[in-house]
Amino acid sequence: MSIRPVKSIIQSQPTIEGAGVKLRRAFGFGNTDEFDPFLLLDDFRNDNPQDYRAGFPWHPHRGIETVTYVLRGEVHHKDTLGNSGSIGAGDVQWMTAGRGIMHEEMPQVRPEGIAGFQLWVNLPAKLKMTKPRYQDIRSTEIPEIKKEAGARIRVITGTVDGVSGPVTGIAANPIYLDVSVPAHASFIQPVHQGHTAFAYVFEGEAKFAGDGKDDGTMISHPRLVVLGDGDYVRVVTSATPVRFLLISGKPLHEPIARYGPFVMNTEEEIEQTLQELREGTFVTT
Repeated sequence: MSIRPVKSIIQSQPTIEGAGVKLRRAFGFGNTDEFDPFLLLDDFRNDNPQDYRAGFPWHPHRGIETVTYVLRGEVHHKDTLGNSGSIGAGDVQWMTAGRGIMHEEMPQVRPEGIAGFQLWVNLPAKLKMTKPRYQDIRSTEIPEIKKEAGARIRVITGTVDGVSGPVTGIAANPIYLDVSVPAHASFIQPVHQGHTAFAYVFEGEAKFAGDGKDDGTMISHPRLVVLGDGDYVRVVTSATPVRFLLISGKPLHEPIARYGPFVMNTEEEIEQTLQELREGTFVTT
């Protein structure tokens, strides 16, 4: 059994998306090979209404899954297939865009502001043109496990101590955990060997990957820790608690052709997608 080492550390960067939403991007676009099957992770925590009220008006997706996890506030959503609703604090929406969907996501201006994350997950070639679907998960449906050392883990997908998260049927066989570790405590989580794994530290700080011979690498927020291969992740806190997302998944090892919100395997498939948009045949019921 081996600890997953710290492969690299990435400082999340300010960026603007949608109709002018200010957020921080942990990774995305450019070369994302080392994150396969993941494509993008955005941190949209914000207390200033002017920075997020414009939201993400109507836009298309094809060939991917988008995962929206809300920590506080509320996000309204609707799409061209007739789905609509809201997700609030602690809720998750796992949307499989598949062959194509048009939707909008509008953060609501509230006194508590808005906070959450959006992760993009690639689909394998055999599922890129599958029928779109949603898994809307309420906060009360997400199990929370408390470890003896005091760590708390919200299990969105994957399994911790025999308890599985509510999101199922995802091709990448992912783990998506929201982990809180108190001061002067430790956390260990098995991860499938050969799977891509990373942690996004968004509160506090902790040491990652230490063992009896090595104290590990101190990571403070907001930073992404790319983890090397191994059997498990180890995190240790000192005087400061930490909270982070721990995410892993099975790499697809497939070619990627990307154009904005479309992620396919070939440039010809991208051209076909753009043609369908021009002709009004992109969305089918």
